[in-house]
Amino acid sequence: MAQYERFEHDVLVVGAGGAGLRAAIEASAAGVSVCVVSKSLLGKAHTVMAEGGMAAAIGNVDERDSWRVHFTDTMRGGQYLNHPRMAELHAKEAPDRVRELEAWGALFDRTREGRILQRNFGGHKYPRLAHVGDRTGLEMIRTLQDHGIHQGIDFYMEHSIFALLKDGDRITGALGYDRERGRFRLFQAKAIVLASGGIGRAFKITSNSWEYTGDGHALAYRAGAELMDMEFVQFHPTGMVWPPSVRGILVTEGVRGEGGILKNSEGKRFMFEDIPDLYVNQTADNPEEGWRYTQGDRDARRPPELLTRDHVARCIVREIREGRGSDHGGVYLDIAWIAEKLPNSVDHIKKKLPSMYHQFKELAGIDITQEPMEVGPTTHYVMGGIRVDGDSQMSTTVPGLFAAGECASGLHGANRLGGNSLSDLLVFGKRAGEYAAAFAKEHGAGAIDESQVEAEMRKALAPFERDGAADAENPFQVQYDLQDMMQSHVGIVRNEKEMAEALDHIRKFGERAAKVSCGVNREYNPAWHTALDLQNLLTVAEAVARAGLERKESRGAHFREDYPAKDAEYGRFNIVLTKGNDGNMQVKREALRETRDDLKEIIEELK
Repeated sequence: MAQYERFEHDVLVVGAGGAGLRAAIEASAAGVSVCVVSKSLLGKAHTVMAEGGMAAAIGNVDERDSWRVHFTDTMRGGQYLNHPRMAELHAKEAPDRVRELEAWGALFDRTREGRILQRNFGGHKYPRLAHVGDRTGLEMIRTLQDHGIHQGIDFYMEHSIFALLKDGDRITGALGYDRERGRFRLFQAKAIVLASGGIGRAFKITSNSWEYTGDGHALAYRAGAELMDMEFVQFHPTGMVWPPSVRGILVTEGVRGEGGILKNSEGKRFMFEDIPDLYVNQTADNPEEGWRYTQGDRDARRPPELLTRDHVARCIVREIREGRGSDHGGVYLDIAWIAEKLPNSVDHIKKKLPSMYHQFKELAGIDITQEPMEVGPTTHYVMGGIRVDGDSQMSTTVPGLFAAGECASGLHGANRLGGNSLSDLLVFGKRAGEYAAAFAKEHGAGAIDESQVEAEMRKALAPFERDGAADAENPFQVQYDLQDMMQSHVGIVRNEKEMAEALDHIRKFGERAAKVSCGVNREYNPAWHTALDLQNLLTVAEAVARAGLERKESRGAHFREDYPAKDAEYGRFNIVLTKGNDGNMQVKREALRETRDDLKEIIEELK
């Protein structure tokens, strides 16, 4: 049996992004021993790429905002498939989490009165996003790290977890390895919090960084947890499309929040062509006026570019497919037009969007203060994830296993509103850490099954045994082919034929993955890392395709051209995936969680 080093903690947190750090801080504050395992270096979490802001109904810019309005916006954006309790907790607790972050040292942009400034964002009725220019996620991570490193938390950077260990039904630990030297590590823990992020690397064009290979989703699924809402993959409307080397890199919604407008190759502001019935077109000729809510609220004007992300992304795809796209297969996002409207507009843009200014200047040779950007949809976020209890964030089927952030499901329903992700990390990261610590105090350490450890390590080392085999596969090529197939078959616009073909392709990719070879040396071996990541990517790819086939309607981020309408019947349940006794993925429908009467009244009053 291969050797491994053993570590013992009360709570293990997998992931050092916003949710993971907030969970670790809260668990440590409860007086238990905590460790954080990070796939990359501390400070490199994908959270730093979240730019626009964090949604919280503080009411600093518009006093009419409240948790009730935020709750209703979140439920409406999620097409009412959300977990209502999670949406309630998120809306109520987000303001306190933002103020707490400020108390820990976060430097938010300010109003003239010195309060935290908030900006407009897609799907939010009022200006709600607390922000730090367009570098909000970076400030969040900096603040959480600066606070967290003084809490007695042990950090294991550049480590990957590839298996969860169980004693009966409950979690007892995790098996991982040091990515630099390739040495195995066993982490024994009374409770585990998964905060590993999303699945974007299952697709070819994505804003997600290399770490996002669905690790938490797949680990939990293999350990017996349920996955829910996996058909809902959000394609952010605006990613870079040129040059090819940076295709998919995020262009923050903050550009549109600060006045950016979308145009096609004919110079037409096409978003006015498809405004939902909830809204009424006021004046398409004046970009600064836009449209307003039908209720006619004062100052409720919003540009159509700030409709929900799924809607904007499909409108962009329509323009491209009908031949009105930009030179490089996107559309134009223009914020330079405000130069005619605002004095000192160049300085204003640079101040509000410093990262975007430098990103386009350095990567594309574009000065966004003078000319439009070319943008197109990019895989950005998965609403689906591990099915958890709304209050505690513990898995519904695996005691001792908790999840927070993007790898957990429930809050966002069929579509996430921009800005809800960062406040999600804080609200439910805190709750996951709190309840994981409580679980650890109530339960002793479970037994570690050495035969289970040996079996998992043997599987992890299998690619080395195939070195030199005549039929050996290159793991990088298998990953690329999988991403390419998912982009074309399970992308923004879906149909039954292509998703069924995708499942057949995934089965074949699984056969190829079983033949991958990665040389003979475990040290500094990215081919081995990719070979292990492939197992996770194949799991989440299958989950997205199977859930997409089961939902025969178009709702939120899931759009089927063979079923383009919303079906009320499908609005009554979530799609849940489990691992069957035969090892195959099982699909079932679960009735929506009941919404309390008082929450129903809020929705009816405000929607």
